[in-house]
Amino acid sequence: MVKFQIAGGSLFEESDRTATNRMSNKRSKRYEKAAALVEEGKSYSLNDAVALLKKFPAPKFDATVTFSAHLGVDPRKSDQMVRGSVALPHGTGKKVKVIVFASGDAAKAATDAGADEVGFEDLIKKVQGGYTDFDAAIATPDAMTEVRKIARVLGPRGLMPNPKTGTVTDDTATAVNAVKAGRIDYKIDKSANIAAACGKLSFSEEQLQENLGSLVDSIVKAKPASAKGNYIQSFTLAASMLPGISLDISSYIA
Repeated sequence: MVKFQIAGGSLFEESDRTATNRMSNKRSKRYEKAAALVEEGKSYSLNDAVALLKKFPAPKFDATVTFSAHLGVDPRKSDQMVRGSVALPHGTGKKVKVIVFASGDAAKAATDAGADEVGFEDLIKKVQGGYTDFDAAIATPDAMTEVRKIARVLGPRGLMPNPKTGTVTDDTATAVNAVKAGRIDYKIDKSANIAAACGKLSFSEEQLQENLGSLVDSIVKAKPASAKGNYIQSFTLAASMLPGISLDISSYIA
């Protein structure tokens, strides 16, 4: 055991392994090399940020590129919730698994469009049993009465079908195609942050720029009418296991 002294003079103990892990929790050399390329205190234009991200020493896998926004709204107020969906021109680079709650013709259309799993009461029971191995859920309006019974499972994972994101519809084929093609949904969290995947590090600069442009425009346009002050507080671009890059938000504030 290793002893540590804290304020007030008291001691606490932790295992040797815990202490070792805590003290050796350092960034990798690859991360440090990437961080050295980021100018301290600087905010980059979207295009310059993408160019810088592409210069980072990449991990051994195709890292996901993520865009994060901190917004000047109060998520506790229902009229200041920010959520929406956007079709990324080049998709996310990830194979999206889609399930559809439907029956009859709508179910057949979803199947024909390439939905990974289609069902109604049987699929609802499967989700109630803990099945959440999918990226998006779509439902017909008449199925929503039953689908709401699993809101506690789908909601916290951001998977609950919603008319505002086009995932509650009778046109299941169009919805499936849109999600498979790269449409993503985003929603503000309790800390007024939004984080969304917008591509892979292997994408070209142009592809990432276009994806990011579409996502940023959508978030900016989603500003609630009741929001006061500066709606945009900060934007950050990052990729898995790489440092974040602060984006210049002056043009969006204007």
